[in-house]
Amino acid sequence: MSTEHPNKVEKLYYSIGEVAKMFEVNTSLIRFWEKEFDIIKPKKNKKGNRLFTQRDLDNFHIIYHLVKEKGYTLSGAKERLAKNPESVELNSEVIKTLKNIRAFLIDVKDKL
Repeated sequence: MSTEHPNKVEKLYYSIGEVAKMFEVNTSLIRFWEKEFDIIKPKKNKKGNRLFTQRDLDNFHIIYHLVKEKGYTLSGAKERLAKNPESVELNSEVIKTLKNIRAFLIDVKDKL
């Protein structure tokens, strides 16, 4: 995922293709996780296209962290989210912040 910029304007909605590209996964996985996890609730336009909010992206990041990075099964990730969602979200935010710091430091190193 890319480094966040403080002056960057966030979009209100992201297409399924944009979300898949951000997480480097197929759109079919995005649709599958949407069905499996009730915390993902995209809006749909008149054509039926999914429109994901920043909150959906944050929730995808949490699921991605549990399943892809920590190796949880889907049922394990659901159970972990159900038991202590605040802890999971906080842990995910810490990891996201550390990744951003790492990317920033690598960028600084490359410029030296």
